[in-house]
Amino acid sequence: MSTPTPDTTPVGQPPGDPDLSANAVDRGMVAVPVEVPVVVTETVVSSSDAGADGLSGEVTDVVARSADQVAALVLSVPGVSRLHAGLFGEAATYLPGRRVTGIKLGGSLVEVHVVVAHATPIRDTAQQIHTVVAALVAAPVHVFVEDVAAA
Repeated sequence: MSTPTPDTTPVGQPPGDPDLSANAVDRGMVAVPVEVPVVVTETVVSSSDAGADGLSGEVTDVVARSADQVAALVLSVPGVSRLHAGLFGEAATYLPGRRVTGIKLGGSLVEVHVVVAHATPIRDTAQQIHTVVAALVAAPVHVFVEDVAAA
């Protein structure tokens, strides 16, 4: 019985394409893995509303509230024109039915991606963003200034 060989064809290319031969690496072609966004849902049950079984109560979507709060705080910082989705639109918090662009909440890190206004001191604005977001979240905050708005 022979062992099947694994398919090494990069995603999106038809099998048997001559550009995908074993010599593709020699010609400088590289297959890049694609990250798939994962919907993060975290819920908290209010203990004050819990019944005798301890399972009933009001369910609150903590991630959605936090992402929206972070976005509102960032947009309130003077000099921030708008939130930015990142180079490939990856800077977002994915929620059921929507996403909060420019805010990426993770378990161990928070990323903020912004566009600042023209003639705004970039470092000072980034520091102000960091300060207001760090006061709201418990994770380290990374601020990315993706662009400067036209005058």
